[in-house]
Order: sequence, then C-alpha cells, then structure tokens
Amino acid sequence: MQESLEEQMVTRFEDRTEAGERLAAVLPQFRERPDTLVLGLARGGIPVAAAAAKALYLPVGTVLVRKLGIPGHEETAYGALAWARGRIVRLINKPLLDRVLEHGVRRERLDEVEERERAELLRRVDLYPGTEHDLNGKTVVLVDDGLATGATMRAAVEAVREGGAATVVAAAPVASIDAEASVERVCDAVICLHLPGKFRAVGSFYRHFEQLTDDDAISFLSQ
Repeated sequence: MQESLEEQMVTRFEDRTEAGERLAAVLPQFRERPDTLVLGLARGGIPVAAAAAKALYLPVGTVLVRKLGIPGHEETAYGALAWARGRIVRLINKPLLDRVLEHGVRRERLDEVEERERAELLRRVDLYPGTEHDLNGKTVVLVDDGLATGATMRAAVEAVREGGAATVVAAAPVASIDAEASVERVCDAVICLHLPGKFRAVGSFYRHFEQLTDDDAISFLSQ
C-alpha cells in the first residue's frame, strides 16, 4: 500500500539503527575519543546508541530509565525514574503534576504508576549488561530514540552526573521543541536531527518502530 503524502513527510527514519548511524554522522568530534561512552536509554534508545557507538568506535552501555506516564495518557510523562549507583533518581515535572491533580487524577493512581515503574526498573538492574561503566571524569553521550517531554532524558542526565560524568551530551534523532529546551538546561549540549514544529508520538517519525523486548535490548548491548 502506497504511503500517503502526509506519512512520507512525517517519516524521517527507517528504523532505530539507521537513526543511530545518522546521529553518529553529526558527532564526528567524539569518534575514537578516549574517556567517552555512548549510553542508550533503555529500552528504545539502546539500538540507536549501539549503531552510533559502532560508527564512532566507542564503547556502548545503557542507563535504565522509566517514564512516569499520566494515567489514561501514558505517552505524556509527568516525571521519570533512573537507576544510578545503586539507587533510584526520581525527577518530577511539578507544574504538570499539579495540573494533572487539578484535573481530577487521584494521587493513589499516580502512586500506583510509580510503584509499578520502580518495580520494573529494579527488575532490569540484574538483567541488563552495560549499566556498570565507570563514569568518573568521562564524557557521556546519552542517546534515546526520541524526546517527547524530555523527562526520561533529564532523569538519565541526573543519573550519570551522580555517577561522576564530567561532560554530558544528550542526542536524539527527533525531539519536540519543548523537550529539547528542557534537556538543554541540564546538560552540556543537545544534538537533535529533527525538531518538528508539530510533534506527534516518537514512533510516527520512524517507518519501523517495533516494541523492543528485554532479549532485543540485551542482544544490542552484548554485540
């Protein structure tokens, strides 16, 4: 079936691997640079990071993150959790959280979201390789498949700063304008290939955007 003109205009990347290769092309300053790591945000950022790291001849790893989605609008994050040095970093968008509560979402439902996401984060800690890199004094390039709100990337930035990273660069194939501005405030640089004026779900900018399993993510990290 032929794609509509609108779909052709929206799609920017074939898949996460191709997006990672294209990201690497705009990051030549990091190629083969000592004391530099590429860390993908689990899970969607891992194949993007793996492709970028391979092209740049850099080691790859991961930052375990979980989005705290608004009940009924799970794609919109009111906060995020990240794993850092044996503890969970919690980041909340307070103005958005206040609005969510004002619109009648009960605090207990948000507590349930957080409890579920904490449990999932802890489940992955023992499962995923590449979470234990020594970050002290290093340059860390954090990679995700897209930034919708920027919440998980901000949590990841905080996590690697806690790990001792000296320089933190956030990189993504696509981001909303608001997310890019939000992430820019907390890291040394933000690299983004596509900043659409009208942002949809991250997956709408990819031709192939399958859900990744644990096995998929582990396979990319083990290559």
